[in-house]
Amino acid sequence: MSPPSTGTIAVIRAKLHDIRVTDADIDYQGSVTLDPEHCEAVGIVPLEFVEIWNKNSGARITTYVIWGQRGSRCCVLNGAAARTCQPGDPVIIVARTSVSPSEIESVRPRIAIMEPDNRIGRLMEYRVSRDRQGRLDFRAVAVRAARRKRKVSR
Repeated sequence: MSPPSTGTIAVIRAKLHDIRVTDADIDYQGSVTLDPEHCEAVGIVPLEFVEIWNKNSGARITTYVIWGQRGSRCCVLNGAAARTCQPGDPVIIVARTSVSPSEIESVRPRIAIMEPDNRIGRLMEYRVSRDRQGRLDFRAVAVRAARRKRKVSR
C-alpha cells in the first residue's frame, strides 16, 4: 500500500530506546529532564515535545524536554509525569515531526539504543527507500558504535 498522496503524516524524528528513569520529581513544574549528550546524539532539542512510553507500566505520556547536567545520563520525569514511573523503569522517548508522504525517503530518524546504565550502546538511523519494483522498503542502519572506556592495567 502506498502512503497517502496529499497532506502530511506524523513520523518519528528521534528516539532514546530503553533509557532508564533515574528519578521522579512530583514537585517540579513539569517536563522530562535529559542529559544534553543523549539529546544531541539523536537531535532532540530543549522545549521540544516528546512522547514517553513506559515499558514496565505501559503508561504513555506527552511532555516537553529540558536539559539537565551534561554527562549525567539523567532521565528525570517531573510534575504529573513523575506519577507514571519509578526510578529504574525502562522508557522509550520519541520525538516526532510531520512530513509530506513524498518526503518519507529523505527522513533519517536517529535512534540511540541505551545500555542499562544509560550509556548509548548503539546509534542507528531508520531509512526508507524504494526497491526495484518501486515499493517502499525499511532498514535500520548502524551509524556508529558507542565508544567504550577501557580499563588500563598498571
